[in-house]
Amino acid sequence: MANVTLDIDLNRVEGDLEFQVELDGNKVVDARCIGTMFRGFEQLLIDRAPTDSLVITPRICGICGTAHLYTATLALERMAQLPVPAHATLIRNLCLMAENVQSDLRQHFLFFAPDLLNARYASHPMFDELTLAYRPLQGEEVRSAMQASRKLLEIVAIFGGQWPHSSYMTPGGVTRGANSRDIVDCQDIVDNTIRWYEQVVIGDTLDNWLSLADAASFDAWLDDAKHAKSAIGKLTQFCRDQSIHLSGGGANYFMSAGAHYDIRTWQPPYGPQYTLLPAGVYNGNSGINEAFDPALINEHVRHSWYRPYDGGLHPYQGETVPDYDTNGDRYTWAKAPRYGNKVIETGPLAELLAGEDALTRALLARDGANTLLRQLARLRRAGVLLSLMKKTLQDLAVEMSSPHYQAPPAGSLDNGEGFGFVQAARGTLGHWVQVQDGKISRYQVITPTAWNASPKDTQGVHGHWEESVIGLELADLNNPIEIGHVIRSHDPCLVCTVHFAGRSQRLRIGA
Repeated sequence: MANVTLDIDLNRVEGDLEFQVELDGNKVVDARCIGTMFRGFEQLLIDRAPTDSLVITPRICGICGTAHLYTATLALERMAQLPVPAHATLIRNLCLMAENVQSDLRQHFLFFAPDLLNARYASHPMFDELTLAYRPLQGEEVRSAMQASRKLLEIVAIFGGQWPHSSYMTPGGVTRGANSRDIVDCQDIVDNTIRWYEQVVIGDTLDNWLSLADAASFDAWLDDAKHAKSAIGKLTQFCRDQSIHLSGGGANYFMSAGAHYDIRTWQPPYGPQYTLLPAGVYNGNSGINEAFDPALINEHVRHSWYRPYDGGLHPYQGETVPDYDTNGDRYTWAKAPRYGNKVIETGPLAELLAGEDALTRALLARDGANTLLRQLARLRRAGVLLSLMKKTLQDLAVEMSSPHYQAPPAGSLDNGEGFGFVQAARGTLGHWVQVQDGKISRYQVITPTAWNASPKDTQGVHGHWEESVIGLELADLNNPIEIGHVIRSHDPCLVCTVHFAGRSQRLRIGA
């Protein structure tokens, strides 16, 4: 059969996404992740005051504003070698955890799970049960997840005054410290969220769920009727029935810059990433967690609509100069980040693998990287973070009387360069800033979706998403839901990638 090209529009994502795949019969043999809008936040920051980044970069995304604010602040603190009070780091960590958990919950119940109601699955014995739970904006679990995630964001509002687009972090600390009322209010929110998580997501206690450490224990846990009726139980059973757990492998290298800074060690001179969940690049082939080295990060533009340069450039040497041209083989506004020469996956799965979560590592070793495991990792990370939030609030109660801000010395932000990393909801987020004479001379952002949704690099190697769909067999070319499952399991954030918008589409996945 002659090759056929399909243009696929994927909705229910943060931004618009088009995927172009080539088929040999029903098998995907090539793929291109296409974005067609230049936003140019990096260009917007040039010649502005360094602290303007604290106001502008949180506007990159309406979901990850806390993550961008935190990363921008870290970059300036590293540049100026500023000490940060433990009180401030605890507040920053707490708010980022809250933002990430709310995003994880919304991703599963509002974005991923509705695809399980695709017409393809109408005859499945679980279809009515899944419809009751996941009908968009009406399902019982959808409504309860919306309420739980919305309540979590009150934690950010307590310290930041609003969400999204808060501006309460600043080099040297935060603008407002915690008091006893804040601690009580936040503890109540976290405790209520844990109760909801236990009832809906796992059907078990959080401690029991987090204690699972191997694949056999997980399978035995699923055999319990209460656990089987939980969100994780339904997801696992359905995905295994439909062989969704056999799709979506991709890069098999998983990067995390480390999640949530350790107040005891995160101080100048800011060497390795000292975090509560360790940083690393987890090799899915060998099971080895390699040390994370920011110097190995580079970006390629060979297949992107930017002014060409040779090979890959580190963000300190990188540029974001548009050069739109539809002739030739360039096809997207997204760049191609690489770690050395490695194609990388980032996100909750990578965060738990690098962070030494035994169950996630065991499931990867047994089943390989796949769509179901990626989704399970997102729901498991929510539980890990809820547990960390309880501990963070305990630590914050001890630090309440300590300073929450230490003013930078005069002129300390006038010259230099620095970078910052956090684990945002969708994975590793990095900002790089260079300042001369009190003005930003270069600013580069690499978002999690930029890693996952990258195009080919200079050597012609596909990005992670492109790799993850090549080889898929599509049962119905008019309803390629298999591609929807794979891509949506990464929680795409295309506006955060700085360069995506829609283009003419032929097929639409999702309602």
